[in-house]
Amino acid sequence: MSFSEAEVQSARGAWEKIYVDAEDNGTAVLIRMFTEHPDTKSYFTHFKGMDNAEEMKQSDQVRGHGKRVFTAINDMVQHLDNTEAFLGILNPLGQKHATQLKIDPKNFRIICDIILQLMEEKFGGDCKASFEKVTNEICTHLTNIYKEAGW
Repeated sequence: MSFSEAEVQSARGAWEKIYVDAEDNGTAVLIRMFTEHPDTKSYFTHFKGMDNAEEMKQSDQVRGHGKRVFTAINDMVQHLDNTEAFLGILNPLGQKHATQLKIDPKNFRIICDIILQLMEEKFGGDCKASFEKVTNEICTHLTNIYKEAGW
């Protein structure tokens, strides 16, 4: 993983814009994932009965998970200039999702793409472009973790 100082600052600046409202934006990302890719809901037994976006938006469980996703990404963003620390956050998450939760790894690309879409919609293409390398790094490392776990 190699980010220049300018890339780190640009990515952090882009992320700060969306992370300011982590719970609402995290919730919006999950709702979009669940509505555009309904099969992703199958991994969340407590979300399965929720069929419309408004119901999901009001759910403490959906809101809480959306915030957890954004908090994990925020922790990684704070360590873009320290590969060991970045992977120290990402590796356990990847291991848990691969071995315990058995979440299909394609879902990480889906959620990262939705985050980038939301960034572009809210803050423009430059914001999205500043953060694409981060999502690519996250997805690449998660793919490697999954391969090591036998997926």
